[in-house]
Amino acid sequence: MARRCELSGKDVMTGNNVSHANNRSRRRFLPNLCNVSLLSDTLGETFKLRISAHALRSVEHQGGLDAYLLKASDDSLSDKARQIKVSIKRQQAEAAAA
Repeated sequence: MARRCELSGKDVMTGNNVSHANNRSRRRFLPNLCNVSLLSDTLGETFKLRISAHALRSVEHQGGLDAYLLKASDDSLSDKARQIKVSIKRQQAEAAAA
């Protein structure tokens, strides 16, 4: 399983550990990933996603999973999140047509 946020696309970064003597050795900065279940109001179901703590705060700030996905660009989303977004759009189009 990749260390990548399914919603924001936040990924592993690399850098240096720098000692007091200015010696440098390579290190990795890992994203703070959380396994969460998020509820889609439009679809009425919960989805298990592996997202960063920052993305979780963004989802709550924007008013839920549906609002976050509809505003997010497709290139930052995982395949699973893209499928959820398409389902939400389809359901909202059906509700508007009826």
